[in-house]
Amino acid sequence: MLEKPMPSAQLPRRSVGELLRSASAADTAICPLGPQADSVKTARDVTRSTLDEWGLSELGDDAALVVSELVTNAVRYALYPDEVRDEQPITLTLVRLSPDILLSVADPSDEVPTPKEPDFISEHGRGLYIVETYSQAWGWDALDDGGKAVWALFRTSDD
Repeated sequence: MLEKPMPSAQLPRRSVGELLRSASAADTAICPLGPQADSVKTARDVTRSTLDEWGLSELGDDAALVVSELVTNAVRYALYPDEVRDEQPITLTLVRLSPDILLSVADPSDEVPTPKEPDFISEHGRGLYIVETYSQAWGWDALDDGGKAVWALFRTSDD
């Protein structure tokens, strides 16, 4: 876990779409997910195995926790417009942009992710706090075709 997350405002403003287009196929993993609870486990597994393949297993626990929160939020809170009939409207994308790893979860909802004051007694409401605590930075971008991508950035140790 990082001691002090970098505020998102300190990152250069490049959209997730720009970052994804700039990455090579070898440095990108994409996993479509359905809007159901078992997608969270699938996302964790894909995250860990991808980071292992990239030789970055030391990021596995923190990245899997953050991906769990992002996918849980997409499944639980994202509003799926009636015209979205896709059985897998959520997309997990991992991109290796040395020295960073970008994790992104896209869903068809235009609803802005809003951090809440964490309630450490409740079972809910800590997701974005966890994302902020364990990642270098996080944020969200509106997607060209509607919806949004919520992302988290991790710094690798090989910088």
